[in-house]
Amino acid sequence: MSRIRLLSESTVNRIAAGEVIERPAAAAKELVENALDAGATRIAVCLDGGGIDRLEVTDNGAGMSGEELALCVLRHATSKLSDETLVRITTLGFRGEALPSIGAAARLQVTSRPAGADNAWVISVEGGHVSAVAPTSGAVGTRAVVRDLFFATPARRKFLKNARTEAEHAESVVRRLALSAPGVAFRLELDGRLVFEAPAQQRIERVAALLGAEAAAVMLPVHEERDGQGGMLRISGYICSPAVTRATPVGQTLIVNRRPVADPVLRTAVKVAYRDVIGAGRHAIVALYLEVPPDELDVNVHPAKTELRFRDATAVRSLVIGSLRRALAAGTGQVAPMAVFGRSGPAWAAVGGRPSRPSYAVSPPPLWPSPGGFHGGGVAEAQLAFVDGPAARQMAAPEPSPGHPLGAPVAQVLDTYIIAVASDGSLVLVDQHAAHERLTHEAIRAQMLDGAVRSQPLLLPAVVDLPPVDVARLAARAEDLVRLGLELEEFGAGAILVRALPAVLAATEPAALLRDLADEFADMDEQTVLSARLDAVIARMACHGSIRAGRKLAPAEMAALLRRMEETPRAATCSHGRPTVLRLAKADIEKMFGRR
Repeated sequence: MSRIRLLSESTVNRIAAGEVIERPAAAAKELVENALDAGATRIAVCLDGGGIDRLEVTDNGAGMSGEELALCVLRHATSKLSDETLVRITTLGFRGEALPSIGAAARLQVTSRPAGADNAWVISVEGGHVSAVAPTSGAVGTRAVVRDLFFATPARRKFLKNARTEAEHAESVVRRLALSAPGVAFRLELDGRLVFEAPAQQRIERVAALLGAEAAAVMLPVHEERDGQGGMLRISGYICSPAVTRATPVGQTLIVNRRPVADPVLRTAVKVAYRDVIGAGRHAIVALYLEVPPDELDVNVHPAKTELRFRDATAVRSLVIGSLRRALAAGTGQVAPMAVFGRSGPAWAAVGGRPSRPSYAVSPPPLWPSPGGFHGGGVAEAQLAFVDGPAARQMAAPEPSPGHPLGAPVAQVLDTYIIAVASDGSLVLVDQHAAHERLTHEAIRAQMLDGAVRSQPLLLPAVVDLPPVDVARLAARAEDLVRLGLELEEFGAGAILVRALPAVLAATEPAALLRDLADEFADMDEQTVLSARLDAVIARMACHGSIRAGRKLAPAEMAALLRRMEETPRAATCSHGRPTVLRLAKADIEKMFGRR
């Protein structure tokens, strides 16, 4: 007797169902996508017991006749493919597996009525057993009810999480789908509790409503396009300032041709774009919409249809990274976000901004005005040569001007924080070290991109004692460091001789700088080129060349710092991703004092 046998159709269907319907969230996704493909303008989703006990999706889409209803629960029956080439797929669904898979693993009832029909029709599927289609009452559109998910496949059911966890996954899926179709009204209920209800609205309104007040306060627009091998690639949407991040990528919504996806190419591109402006272990909040010619995209990678293959993945990755970096490369004054309150008290959102080009190519601009013109030109303490003494004290701080979104400085607190007042009366707080660190970072980076960082020879070369392993790491990168304005050479077994420092860091203590650079190189293997970690290395240098917390600043120095921040790329955060500036609007102050 042969050891090989054909599995029964019901067993085959249950195995296939496990690939398509992994948990209640997957069932919700498939049913909502069907509703969107049917042209629905209103979709309601209700879950009980995390969707394990009951899941209902109701829409006002095209609906189905009794004959179509009988076909829709059969495997690989679909209305969404005009041909069988699988080349230009423009609908969310196309495999014809969702309803049969749900019916194979649960108790499914579908009621549907097309426009103009005298009545609705209903069909039931329980563990793969299909009932006859029967007439019934019902509104135009489709209502799908799923009960006892995985009752027919107990092995899968016992691996589900608790109801609360499953409900959270389902809510996340519905939110992403709602973000993908802002022109469709959505309603979500969990165990009889309304979670969110969104009318048909503009994209920015939908994004702001579903990302939350804290994220909506610091949104930056993204909109770019470029020619690809097979046609035009477009990206649009909104990203959040680096001041607002999450501990996981849960706040990232990536939509390709109206399809929410969890694509590794796109996730990696977002991570790379934010790498230099947020701290390690944090994740950006984005809602990005990518349009790719359908024949340049393969969505038939996995039954869940959340993974893609791009024909020209390099072009897509480049578009995402470039557009996000340009949006993040903004001065601090163009967008004035609100302060937001959470359960734990006030949480201030950092100021974001629109993309802008640096106002300098090689040399940073003059830093502050004086009666005799402009002083300065570098960005580190030594090269800034801050105005000091009687002359500085005689220079009054300027009045708040609409052209200066960070306002006029009025005081320095704890010798660390600058308090300023904007023209609209808002209170602006600036961390002087974090802000100047970003200014230094961008100045070094601009010089580096122009060819090389200008160096300043030391009058007397400095000898820095370091562990031999650190000496070896620095010596191995000596040629690379010359491009960064740092000239050094080995000086015995445990010392480095420093001949020149970057001009913007001329007064920096070289020992601390070299120790930090050695630590940075310790994380880089010998094959890693400096350009791959350039921003991280520059960040180390910038930190050592910035105004320190605890240094008293004159009014003119504070004003100069604010003006430079307004025109410097990525100035909303320091080199380590922390906010440099916080803003407290009139309404926020009134709320704190109980006036609102």
